[in-house]
Amino acid sequence: MIELSLSKQEWLLRGYWPWIPVKDRSMETGIEMVGVTDWIPATVPGGVHYDLFRSGWIQHPYNDLQSLHCEWVENRWWVYKTSFPRPQVSGTKFELVLQGLDYETMVYCNNTLLGEHTGMYHPAEYDVTNLVRENASIELKLVFKGVPQEMGQIGYTSRTSTQKSRFNYKWDFSTRLVNIGPWQDIVLRVHETCSLDDLAIHTDTSDQGEVGHVRIKAKVKLHVPEITPAGLKLQLRLEDPEGGLAAVTETEIGEELRTESLLDIRQPKLWNVHGFGEQPLYRLHVRLAGADGYIFDERTHNVGIRKLEYKHNEGAPDDSFPYTFVVNGTPVFIKGVNITPLDHLYGNVSGEQYEWLVYRMKRANVNLVRVWGGGLIEKRTLYDLCDRHGILVWQEFIQSSSGIDNVPSKLTGFLDLLGKSAAAALKEKRNHVSLAVWSGGNELMSAPDTPSTLEDENLAILHKLVLMHDPERLFLPTSASGPREFISRDKGVSHDVHGGWQYQGNPGHYELYGESDHLFHSEFGVDGVTSVRSLRKFFSPEHHYPTRMREHVIWRHHGEWWGTLDRDQTIFGPIHDISDFSDCSQWMQAEGLRYIIEANRRRAFRSSGCVVWQMNEPWPNASCTNLVDYYGDAKMAYHWMQEAYAPRRATLDYRRIDHAVGSDFAASVWVHNDASSTDARVRVRVYNRCGTLMQEELFHTWAESGRPTSVGELRFNVTPDHEGLFFVRLEWEDAEPSAPSAMYTFGTESDHVYASARSYHNVQLSIEPQTDWQTAATGFDLPFIERSYLISNTGMVPALHIRAAETTNAYWSEVEEQYFTLLPGEARLVKARCTRKAGGGFLSADQYGQQADVPPPSLEFTYFCAKTATSAAL
Repeated sequence: MIELSLSKQEWLLRGYWPWIPVKDRSMETGIEMVGVTDWIPATVPGGVHYDLFRSGWIQHPYNDLQSLHCEWVENRWWVYKTSFPRPQVSGTKFELVLQGLDYETMVYCNNTLLGEHTGMYHPAEYDVTNLVRENASIELKLVFKGVPQEMGQIGYTSRTSTQKSRFNYKWDFSTRLVNIGPWQDIVLRVHETCSLDDLAIHTDTSDQGEVGHVRIKAKVKLHVPEITPAGLKLQLRLEDPEGGLAAVTETEIGEELRTESLLDIRQPKLWNVHGFGEQPLYRLHVRLAGADGYIFDERTHNVGIRKLEYKHNEGAPDDSFPYTFVVNGTPVFIKGVNITPLDHLYGNVSGEQYEWLVYRMKRANVNLVRVWGGGLIEKRTLYDLCDRHGILVWQEFIQSSSGIDNVPSKLTGFLDLLGKSAAAALKEKRNHVSLAVWSGGNELMSAPDTPSTLEDENLAILHKLVLMHDPERLFLPTSASGPREFISRDKGVSHDVHGGWQYQGNPGHYELYGESDHLFHSEFGVDGVTSVRSLRKFFSPEHHYPTRMREHVIWRHHGEWWGTLDRDQTIFGPIHDISDFSDCSQWMQAEGLRYIIEANRRRAFRSSGCVVWQMNEPWPNASCTNLVDYYGDAKMAYHWMQEAYAPRRATLDYRRIDHAVGSDFAASVWVHNDASSTDARVRVRVYNRCGTLMQEELFHTWAESGRPTSVGELRFNVTPDHEGLFFVRLEWEDAEPSAPSAMYTFGTESDHVYASARSYHNVQLSIEPQTDWQTAATGFDLPFIERSYLISNTGMVPALHIRAAETTNAYWSEVEEQYFTLLPGEARLVKARCTRKAGGGFLSADQYGQQADVPPPSLEFTYFCAKTATSAAL
């Protein structure tokens, strides 16, 4: 089989009133009815909105309120067309495969209607053999019939009728901007007499990993039904990660046209989860050959060899699911993130965007990504990257809660459509070694706070499909998976739970999460305002001031649910400056999120892990629960999550952030160790607001691999010398791999507990580059350059939350350590990495000029509530 992509052809796009492309001419006058737009250049894969923007038909829909002026687009019909010559290859069958039509589409070739297709997750496939053979040139025309009616975040799940990505219709992190168009590739497949079909690859190990097993199942599809080639064989060749021969075999294919083969590999190189070893990938070549050796079809796949098991949590009730993932015999505490689609208009997302996302996940010590059921079954690029970099995938089918009711839909026709989408996803994704679990959807509930179970007809169908197509993997009916949906203060009722999504106040936040007894925490978050740098990209200057969401329509349009001004003023006092607002809001997001993660880690493996909501956002929000913003820049919460997820980490368990003068402070000290068991020495220092050392203790323990360990308790009396703010710093000394220090901030006032953090004046930092920009090796295909800086606090007061931003806007940038505190006289060496921005679609505008004009990266360093940068761009 040969695949010829048609996406690189010259495509055109035109808009029409509904049904006009079918009727073409007026019944009364006979005059041709032309479009509501002209023919304009189109991108495939892509979407209507970006092409309209490029040709000046709409303004940038992500700025201010301009998406409201684009809603007319979904009420028109849109026609894509292209022409291509007859391919100069021979074959028995020519098949047109449209891999992602979004959403209801009529497909024409040379004005012949091939068929109508509904659904964006299973391909439209048409036999075009005669058309190809009889015509020197072929015109392909796709008529997209507007968008279907569907609900956004609020509605009735039981009335869901489509397999359309629902976040498009309005979610708390998005607006209503409904994608239309071919969002995945369009190919012409050229088949011989027969070809491979339904290829399934499963790997396992035995004898404690001494023998690896690669099991291959396949069917043979005949394209000339009356002819069965004699002596068909399945030839398998497995190459090791260095390209050497690992195994080879040949199997006869019987009359039933099915086959199954097993390859055994002695002393295999095992694929591991990120943080637990390397991710070697074998190369599997699968050939369908005739008796004379002629190759009818050939496929290649990257294969990881590993054992994946699921076990019940320690002390878990008998009716719970096995939430602990065990890879190669080692229980893996899940340090996960949830993702949304990378863009509201997802057809234009570039491969580089996926790479930057996975790079950010890996650098943050993430080992699992949940692909959320209100978004997409993502493009292959994401799963390939997770295979390469050891990030497990939790894949949900496309269903989600709606608030008014959350009962899985059973409408006529919907279950059939759901089944088609699910079967296509199962067959496409099951061969990825990173795939770890399937879920029926997001927050499906048979009653309030009661997750749906396999007794639901909808979820029973999905479970049956998983057993049919991918039986080795775990299927969860929904996320959360009960018996209670949301995190609770009640004991003994929580298995996998969701929530909350905001800071719960002081001390409520710490009491709730510090004392919860759930088994798994598959979605939770805290909200925070984006950076002023990003805010300036999508808000006009007159909107750059702190506000409550209900008091400002444009802020409300970009993050209505996530207003934090009242919260932040309760903690920091009155806020009038937009930069201060962003700094204070991001601090509380980071503080709240870090505490939840550390509390979950302290309970491993009674708790099997946590999955933060949310890693990214599909359009720019003024405030949101995201960790990385639409433009690719990380918020403070990302960096504190990165530290909280570190393989080795010392943490402090506390129940409030205010401690009055005269009170007793008490908090336990813990160590977390995902590396080998080791001796641990944790030095704990207490500083007052000026950075003066008030107390120092050394705790010593044996840190068992994979286990949290309580080291001891820090106790002291809060004296007038602590007044205002005091800091507790934990350092795991001589750790290899190194453990990031942890700095916790407390205040002595119950009102505006962190207010005095805004009063530091005369902060003085010295920024000294230690190297020139040079090529960096990261294991990713993105071309990185890196440079080191020595940052010193040369002043008399602490410098809080030091960070750097790249100022040319030409690069995605990462600094290894961000939002750290330097006390007077302290210094830290940090490394910055940059790679050229390469976003697709609307992100193409968020770049620097033309290729030849790009300057080297320029970094600007600053700190908490600084009015100006502390250093010129370096």
